[in-house]
Amino acid sequence: MAVAGESLKANITTLGPLVLPLSEQFLFFLTLVGRKIFKIKMKPYIPDFKLAFEHFCIHAGGRAVLDELEKNLELSEWHMEPSRMTLYRFGNTSSSSLWYELAYTEAKGRMRRGNRAWQIAFGSGFKCNSAVWRALRTIRPEKEKNPWSDEIHGFPVHVPRVDTIAG
Repeated sequence: MAVAGESLKANITTLGPLVLPLSEQFLFFLTLVGRKIFKIKMKPYIPDFKLAFEHFCIHAGGRAVLDELEKNLELSEWHMEPSRMTLYRFGNTSSSSLWYELAYTEAKGRMRRGNRAWQIAFGSGFKCNSAVWRALRTIRPEKEKNPWSDEIHGFPVHVPRVDTIAG
């Protein structure tokens, strides 16, 4: 996970200035200056990416990956639902899981014109890549066909967390 964390950190550092509001960039900069120049002992500031994106499609490579990103980016269960349900229904389909997650969001009727989605994928040798999308129109799930159309009414399902399963 440490290698993935470093890769994600580099990706976020590059992406942040392009998508985050100035207030978040300023807080990040202040923390960076405090830590690097003034040697103040403080945790690095993790910007609130929920201010830049309405939807998150996180590589469903496994529970541990999703749990870690949910915690570090301070995402809600609602934000994580497309990734967790994709992992539950399709398993680890590598980076293609991002498209199932976007389709889930659309099938749930959550994608509105102007909404922004952040796709975060991990690859071999621990590479991290992002794609940022803006919806050009509101998706009407009753008029669209996608991989979730036949079963979306049954989701989300409850998937117990590993730490809550009695052994």
